[in-house]
Amino acid sequence: MNLAPLAPAPVPVPAALTTFLAIDFGLKRTGVAVGNRLMRSAQSVGTVRAEGDARFVLIEKHLKEWQPDAIVIGVPYHPDGAAHENTARAKKFGRQLHGRFALPVFEVDERYSTTEALASGALDADAASACIILEQFLRSLP
Repeated sequence: MNLAPLAPAPVPVPAALTTFLAIDFGLKRTGVAVGNRLMRSAQSVGTVRAEGDARFVLIEKHLKEWQPDAIVIGVPYHPDGAAHENTARAKKFGRQLHGRFALPVFEVDERYSTTEALASGALDADAASACIILEQFLRSLP
């Protein structure tokens, strides 16, 4: 019997939202990528190496530069789908981003994104993971 929690139903993404900033949350490093709905592609734009409020200041710079319509945050889970400490941390960070910047925040299951980034030879695994997270999200849109 599979005891993994059921995946939440996807949240509808209004068609008016076209540009997205993706976040691969980490305690020390947070990867960032940007992409759009039209091309359904993403590009990594770097890694924020900061904690606490300093992290928000650096993310705000990316938000001002790219002017996204929404934020996509990767939420990690165990391979069996169970939540863990970083699941709660990433979700909390997403709520904080929404509160600070008044942008919609969408969550994406980011299992294996770092593994995939490293396997592809990425020099900046965090930024590449953010790119993978965003491309996964963009592929899920109608």
